[in-house]
Amino acid sequence: MTKSVIHIILNIAVVFSTAMFFSCTNDVKEVRDFLADKNLPLGRAEKINHKHTDSGRINIKMKAPLMLDFDNREEHPYSEFPEGIKITTIEVNGDSITIEGGYAKSFKKTEVAEIRKNVVIYNYAQKNKLETEQIYWDQKTHYFFTEKKFTFYTQTDTIYGTGFEATEDLKTWWVKNQTGIINIKE
Repeated sequence: MTKSVIHIILNIAVVFSTAMFFSCTNDVKEVRDFLADKNLPLGRAEKINHKHTDSGRINIKMKAPLMLDFDNREEHPYSEFPEGIKITTIEVNGDSITIEGGYAKSFKKTEVAEIRKNVVIYNYAQKNKLETEQIYWDQKTHYFFTEKKFTFYTQTDTIYGTGFEATEDLKTWWVKNQTGIINIKE
């Protein structure tokens, strides 16, 4: 083969490759829609150890082995924690609350999170502890609620029941159907 034939073949290959390269572009919306249609996450994060600060002071710590970001859902974007989550809130006065569960899903628009599988919420200052299999956490109103069975421990009582609501710090709480002995101050 002569140099001119090889040169022509290389030019054809370059033109063909360039045409292929530019014909394969997708816009961001197409990719997001494709991932949403296939129920695939937009992003994935492993071994999360997040600390949120306010005025130089840590006020929230979050740990999770895995987070899947489904922010590509138009109606209800959410983050999923299929291997569990642990969140610790730290107040200015030193009080802290820990929320743990084996699975969690947090919806971005409504700011409501569902936490399931061995849920434990503990207030260190009050020494109140809630155990249940599922809880909903309204992060806007700082409120927990469940219709599932629960066990709630205070410094003096152990309360069993079905249906529980509480402020985020477990200082104010309501029990729907309870069993157990409750000490009442007169």
